[in-house]
Amino acid sequence: MKGLQFLFLVAALTLLGFAWHRPSPSPKGEDNPTALTGKVERGRYLVSIASCNDCHSPKIFTAQGPIPDTTRLLSGHPVRTTLPDVPSGLIGPQGWGAVASNDFTAWSGPWGTSFTKNLTPDSATGLGSWNESMFIKAIRTGKDMGEGRAILPPMPWPEYRKMTDEDLSAIFAFLRTLPPIENAVPDPIPHAGSAPQSPNK
Repeated sequence: MKGLQFLFLVAALTLLGFAWHRPSPSPKGEDNPTALTGKVERGRYLVSIASCNDCHSPKIFTAQGPIPDTTRLLSGHPVRTTLPDVPSGLIGPQGWGAVASNDFTAWSGPWGTSFTKNLTPDSATGLGSWNESMFIKAIRTGKDMGEGRAILPPMPWPEYRKMTDEDLSAIFAFLRTLPPIENAVPDPIPHAGSAPQSPNK
């Protein structure tokens, strides 16, 4: 009898183990990388999970807070936006490390004020004049166009540079499919020893 109970216990534990280790069903849609085919779709997926819209897309302010404006996705900081002044003394060792505009497209910190780039393929104000190698080099080096000024916070390029060339190539391929949006993002404003001010004032 004890031998039969032992065999039953082993069988039950084996079945439980199979159930425990059975992989969960993969989600459907763009959040499932195995469901995606093609370079552009891979790029769309990577842009989604890398949260590029959080900073590079203008927002609509709602009762739940800012949400991406789907008519201006990834077009960067809106050029005609007026920013409030950053209160003197707010940013510093005993204060805040950085503050963001209400749509997270502009950021002020010890480095000054930075504005998120227009990633659409507009030839005059976006990435329309870039090629794939320039884009990859920019992410690898943290330099605009791969050799220009430093890419400033909060852009997490030190993390994104860990992506493979294939990943970055896919992201660039997806960005090329976006509708071009003309939006000339302001240049960064260096921190000149006092609180950074709005470029529109």
